[in-house]
Amino acid sequence: MTPSSASSMSVRLPPRLNLVHRPTPLWHHAALDRLVGCEVWVKRDDMTAGAAAGNKIRKLEFLLADAERQKATVVLTCGAAQSNHARATALLARQLGMQPHLFLRTEEPAQPPPSAGNLMLDRLVEARIDFITPEQYAQRNQLMEAAAEAWRTRGATPYVIAEGGSSGLGALGYVEAMREVHEQQLADPDLPQHFDSVIHACGSGGTAAGVALGSSAFGIAPRSDVIAVCDDASYFEGVIRTIIDEARHLAPGLPEPGPMTIHDSFKGPRYGEMDAAQQAFLRRVATSCGLVLDPVYSGKALFGLTNLASKPTRCLFIHTGGLPGLLAVPDLAP
Repeated sequence: MTPSSASSMSVRLPPRLNLVHRPTPLWHHAALDRLVGCEVWVKRDDMTAGAAAGNKIRKLEFLLADAERQKATVVLTCGAAQSNHARATALLARQLGMQPHLFLRTEEPAQPPPSAGNLMLDRLVEARIDFITPEQYAQRNQLMEAAAEAWRTRGATPYVIAEGGSSGLGALGYVEAMREVHEQQLADPDLPQHFDSVIHACGSGGTAAGVALGSSAFGIAPRSDVIAVCDDASYFEGVIRTIIDEARHLAPGLPEPGPMTIHDSFKGPRYGEMDAAQQAFLRRVATSCGLVLDPVYSGKALFGLTNLASKPTRCLFIHTGGLPGLLAVPDLAP
């Protein structure tokens, strides 16, 4: 499907808030092409807002609209101690007059991490933070539901958001992002009118589901390549399929997504950590073209693209943000 033919497609989505500074740029630099080994156009979703910027804000436009519809006064969510999603949720909840309540995973809850990066911003807006162990985090949904019930007994109206905002409703944020790319193509004939693949990081599956659906709906690319930063391909295949089905139930006009390949060989030592080669690559990107990537998501995703055995000729790479997390990793700079 070409951009012009996709323009006639009607995809009706549920209501959303207007929180994203849109459209985010489609950015290209010849030095990045040379470094990566193919033509790369970067969707700069690190520029969706100010301190709340990143891919999560697109999901939160739909999720917090639903929270407002339900007259929520408290928003509960979860993530790692340096969670981009938790930080974006906390900031936007305060913007909308809601109390943020975060469940953050850390190895030693009795000795919380220092206030740096995303966690500093969480504390700046005085989010309630419950630090929990990895074992407790496995039961995060039950913990958040129990906390929500406790808020209800105190007269509050809680709203629970899944890890990463990755639900059918949240995934619609990236259906909308692909519509935005399509509109940019229509408005500027100098932009590429076709990509071979859309490539991005994946930590909870919502962005992947939304990209796959939106790319198919608006003719952005025939396939997507998903770079996992945790878990493995078989896990994400099931998670993403579930989110896709939920999203299509909410927006029945969405077509089936095109082919998706999940790459799980570029995770580094573990979630949230880079190996020496990945760190060196992050520095090479910054010095070659001034593009700053985060060490948890987009840095690993672009590293993965660079090392794919079979690369697209031209791709759309989604920079999902997460830059505050750099401030919690001081050893990245030489």
